[in-house]
Amino acid sequence: MSHLHIVLLEPEIPQNTGNIARSCAATGASLHLIKPLGFSIDDKHMKRAGLDYWDSLDLHVYENLSEFYLLNPNAKIYYFSKKGKHVYSDVSYDGDVYLMFGRESIGLPEDLLKEHEDHCLRMPMKEGLRSLNLSNTVAIALYEVLRQHGFEGLEKEGHLGE
Repeated sequence: MSHLHIVLLEPEIPQNTGNIARSCAATGASLHLIKPLGFSIDDKHMKRAGLDYWDSLDLHVYENLSEFYLLNPNAKIYYFSKKGKHVYSDVSYDGDVYLMFGRESIGLPEDLLKEHEDHCLRMPMKEGLRSLNLSNTVAIALYEVLRQHGFEGLEKEGHLGE
């Protein structure tokens, strides 16, 4: 696997973004934040959720979705939504992979999903429920990609007594 990227389009809740930042730092994934954000990057709740991992994070911030596409022209993007027709674990993730997630309140815009319908993925869940928590969804997807690549570059064995 080349590199893994997590993309958050207009995230609203600082604690979710902080948790996601921590997961990215711990796995070596890059985090891309697309404005407008529902909080300041310096928000104390986001910083607290990310603990002391901020120096280990590869963070990119964009003014809008157009700027993200302009600066990542060849990105192979998978769009996560409950409206996706494919299950996230049925995909083979190869090369540089970008996993995009929408706002906590409304998800990704409908027109964006329609434009990229073949790359829209979902997490299976009970009918009638709105969604999973954003940071949980990101973690599930992130670790599926890593699992498919044998957790390459990550420490896979713990040591007791340390």
